[in-house]
Amino acid sequence: MTAPLLCVRDLTMTFPGRRARSAPVRAVDGVSFEVATGETLGLVGESGCGKSTTGRMIVRLLQPTSGSIEFGGRDIGRLSQRELKPLRTELQMVFQDPHSSLNPRQTVARIISDPLIVQGAPAAEARKRAAELMELVGLIPEHIDRYPHEFSGGQAQRIGIARALATSPRLVVADEPVSALDVSVQAQIVNLMERLQRELGLSYLFIAHDLSVIKRVCDRVAVMYLGRIVEIGARERVYAAPAHPYTRALLSAVPLPDPAAERTRERITLLGDPPSPAAPPPGCTFHPRCPKAQGICRTEAPVLRIAAPGEARQVACHFPEPG
Repeated sequence: MTAPLLCVRDLTMTFPGRRARSAPVRAVDGVSFEVATGETLGLVGESGCGKSTTGRMIVRLLQPTSGSIEFGGRDIGRLSQRELKPLRTELQMVFQDPHSSLNPRQTVARIISDPLIVQGAPAAEARKRAAELMELVGLIPEHIDRYPHEFSGGQAQRIGIARALATSPRLVVADEPVSALDVSVQAQIVNLMERLQRELGLSYLFIAHDLSVIKRVCDRVAVMYLGRIVEIGARERVYAAPAHPYTRALLSAVPLPDPAAERTRERITLLGDPPSPAAPPPGCTFHPRCPKAQGICRTEAPVLRIAAPGEARQVACHFPEPG
């Protein structure tokens, strides 16, 4: 069996409280998953659940509090910035807001070629590669000396993708890469990312809150709630028969293309708002909002385990839905 490209185990991230005596915030609480070569894993959940923090730890923009991040068989979670430098060619990130993630004072040529120059490539060679990447992502190479404000949001995100591809990475962490774009532009960027994956053999960790996008692009889906993964499995199984009540509630809010089915289907309304990660509830952190919560849910945290015999999907619930 081929070893996974990325293997995350018991990853945690704790931030200090905003005030001197306030409680620390456990933004990510023991997350574990794998990404195979050529696979797209979708990480989905409400805002504030810790999915973006997870992505930033994987590319080491944040230092994990604990846990391990194995990339290509090597634990990169504790490497120094100097030790990480050669690995950054293989691990890149695409950010949510394309214009905010691009330096407005730099030309597109500089933005795309900088990762190569940092790795020691000659400036002329890096510029040539930048022009090639612009064409690869659907931009006009002759516009290489323009600035980010001269491009639309969708074009700016293509620049961000080109920058991420400059060093020929094996894994790209895409953090809400289409959420800031119009719907029609979203489809174009998704199509581009799928094409690039086929042509370049990329693996993606695709972070999003839009389950329609996740369904379109991902092979497997991991659902996060309050810093923990509550369900993970093949896309078809998760969408067809969600086992965790939180997953069921999220999917019940996704619009259906059939108006008749949309009118008659059951909508699951969750109680209240997500608890604060600075003061999570005891037991199952979802129990205050769960329509199925019982006594054990208030005292004992469920572990992530196989949802049903004969399948690889896992769920963290004392009373999972039957498949």
